[in-house]
Amino acid sequence: MTIVRELHEAGFEGLLVGGCVRDLLLGLHPKDYDVVTDARPDQIAKVFKNARLIGRRFRLAHVRIGREVIEVSTYRAFRDVEDVNEDSHSASGRLLHDNIYGSREEDVARRDFTVNAMFYDCVENIVIDYLGGMEDIRNRVLRTIGDPEARIKEDPVRMLRAIRFAAKLGFEFHPNTEAMMRPMAFHLEEVPRARLYEEVLKLFHSGCALKTFQMLRDYELFEPLFPHTCELLEEDFEGKREKFIELALQNTDKRIAQDKPVIPAFLFAALLWPPVREGWIDYEAQGKNDFEALRDAAQDVIQEQLGRVTIPRRVSIPMREIWDLHRRLQNIRPRNVERMMAHKRFRAAYDFCLLRANAGEISSDAGDWWTRYQDADPEGRKAMLREMGGSNKGRRKPQRRRHPNVRHAT
Repeated sequence: MTIVRELHEAGFEGLLVGGCVRDLLLGLHPKDYDVVTDARPDQIAKVFKNARLIGRRFRLAHVRIGREVIEVSTYRAFRDVEDVNEDSHSASGRLLHDNIYGSREEDVARRDFTVNAMFYDCVENIVIDYLGGMEDIRNRVLRTIGDPEARIKEDPVRMLRAIRFAAKLGFEFHPNTEAMMRPMAFHLEEVPRARLYEEVLKLFHSGCALKTFQMLRDYELFEPLFPHTCELLEEDFEGKREKFIELALQNTDKRIAQDKPVIPAFLFAALLWPPVREGWIDYEAQGKNDFEALRDAAQDVIQEQLGRVTIPRRVSIPMREIWDLHRRLQNIRPRNVERMMAHKRFRAAYDFCLLRANAGEISSDAGDWWTRYQDADPEGRKAMLREMGGSNKGRRKPQRRRHPNVRHAT
């Protein structure tokens, strides 16, 4: 590997580390490669003129090789025990920053799981395993390095990483690791909201969204991320809310397997739909029309969710558009059909309608109509519109209602 070779030529160590080593041993194609070295960040920058130093908690370098960006970090060590309660840790034990440089042996001890704590020496073509990671890979076991409680307190996101790896790789948790998951779930509330947004995308856009969702619920880790949705799922005696989310996540997995694009807006629109739907119904019961009711429900839910997981405006705006357009798709009007078809959120809103119908929340009539319309040729589309508008032929055009109240749609 180019970066490893250049580090060696400059007089430094250079090893592949972490998930890429794990995936290579499993016969998988690594998504990316990480390099670790004894060179300090400023020394890495001198070796690679195109290196960009980033991070405050973890100071490291990004080195660009063609279109690929390789992460190069320096061996790190734990702080001394007497420093644990100083500014490096929060009151609960969460690690705030970690720029204490160390040796290879010290670096491996501070990583999360044994299967992610192996080095690969490209020059000698050997795997360096200090903690039994290769055996755990053979046994398909996910084991926390050191005391599970302390390691989770340092970084509660490790619980989400554990779920993601277990779902993706088909691993089981070591009993000591598993025992800490549910009791420590509340620590996720201490994690910065912006970081949790990124972790949610990793969890559900890794190709195993459905299994991930089921594991998050089983280990009580879904509630700290989506508390209102979780509450409604617990009250879901008919199972329609859970079925809708599972169908949406199943659809996401299918698209990723087919190498089709997936967007965060659709993911969050699905995960937050149960509380939005409940709010929509409640606001309509108070006398608001369906547009106003859905708008206000969406605002309430998004505002509440921001207390747990950041949702950037670039996601929340199209998310609202998906919810609103799916409402309009259920009230088909011939004069609006082509305009709605041309809407940039049409496909997502159409899929949303189908999912709700398949979950038993609404009738399949509107979704079936839009399916036939998309499959029809130009003449067939004209015929469908004529058939729909035939009952109004020769009648006085009714006054347009700005936001018709379609109670059955909710």
